[in-house]
Amino acid sequence: MLRTALDPLFTAVDAPAFTDRHVANLAAGTLAAVRVADFLDPAACAATLSAMARLPTAHYDAARVPQRIARFGPALNDYRTPDGALDAERYWPDADAARAAWEHAGMRPDPVALALARIGDAWRSPVEPAAIGGRPVFGGTLREINTGALIHYDDVNREFPRGVFDQDIVAQLAFNLWVAVPETGGATTVWRHRWEPVDEHRRDAYGYRPEVVDHCQRVSLVPRLGDALLFNPANFHAVEPSSAGRRIAFAFFLALTTTGRLVTWS
Repeated sequence: MLRTALDPLFTAVDAPAFTDRHVANLAAGTLAAVRVADFLDPAACAATLSAMARLPTAHYDAARVPQRIARFGPALNDYRTPDGALDAERYWPDADAARAAWEHAGMRPDPVALALARIGDAWRSPVEPAAIGGRPVFGGTLREINTGALIHYDDVNREFPRGVFDQDIVAQLAFNLWVAVPETGGATTVWRHRWEPVDEHRRDAYGYRPEVVDHCQRVSLVPRLGDALLFNPANFHAVEPSSAGRRIAFAFFLALTTTGRLVTWS
């Protein structure tokens, strides 16, 4: 039985392209997710996989992330200090190295640049990198998640409560673009549940045990080659394990600022 009656607005919609209304509704919490099919064609996905061989990859800290998740590109949250600040001495060298490696790989087309351009066109304003002290952060990780990801949420305002960007963030969105998909499994599930203090009693490594979303409304989306997905990651979400194939996606965060602009980071 669901915890409450179903929210008719908490749905996942398929659309031919992202629109400004999609971004606004996701930011407002009146939509669960938007999926655009064939955002990247099969030839471009294949070219991306070929270029991946020229990128260095790293794995998450096994003590913090029990699943084996390969990733290219630094994620800001991995450089958070215990008191909620950024470990700049570690972050900036890694961000600069990732930016250089990305340029060396020479991905054509560049899926991240393509995605940001299309979203910027929809918003009628270019998407800019988030900045720290006037310095643009790195944006656009490449992740291979085959064994799943725990139930968790992402909220830069809570992760860095004193603020981290020059821009002030109102709402955060997450973008995924699949360039390789498994034959079965690998679905992304988003629950209509946001963090509450009591949830800390259900902690599991970087995420939470399944009972944290018991009886919560949810939507699940199976990855399809070339599809793109936008959702609000303040809602708890997870990735199911997959089999018979690799599950590889480009990912970055978007945020709506107090000035109405969109900024990005990873």
